[in-house]
Amino acid sequence: MIIAPKDFRDEELKTPKEIFENNGAEVTVASTTAKTARGQMGAEVTPDIEITNVDVKNYDTIIFVGGTGAQEHLWDDKEVQKIAKESYKKEKCTGAICLAPVILAKAGILKGKPATVFKSDDAISELKNNEVKYSKKMVVISGKIITANGPKAAKAFANKIVEMMS
Repeated sequence: MIIAPKDFRDEELKTPKEIFENNGAEVTVASTTAKTARGQMGAEVTPDIEITNVDVKNYDTIIFVGGTGAQEHLWDDKEVQKIAKESYKKEKCTGAICLAPVILAKAGILKGKPATVFKSDDAISELKNNEVKYSKKMVVISGKIITANGPKAAKAFANKIVEMMS
């Protein structure tokens, strides 16, 4: 699970992580730095690794966590986009929630596909500018890509990923 170093959305990390672990998954948290990351709601998480050390082949699923920090720290990060592209090319389950689906759009893996994103003008514009078919649904599945529109969708998002991995 990839989070911004600051202002990731707490429940978009916590809820899916718990669901994945309760279903037997080993979860690795990565960020742009190994320093303690801080969520919008006050959660503090020390990433297991930095994104520069993420080797996609070692994971079944790659998840991008949202929050305002995703826009500020991850949208334009070339290493983060590279991870998204590799995950897609290797046919891994690739998920993004809240503002994070923009990462997938900018990486080019959502072109021509339906996806959802947090309802913000910037995020919706980014999807449309990258030729993504914007959907207002809470969770959208397109092949092995799953997008969700925010914290209220975190549980459904995680459950769809678990379903896909079963």
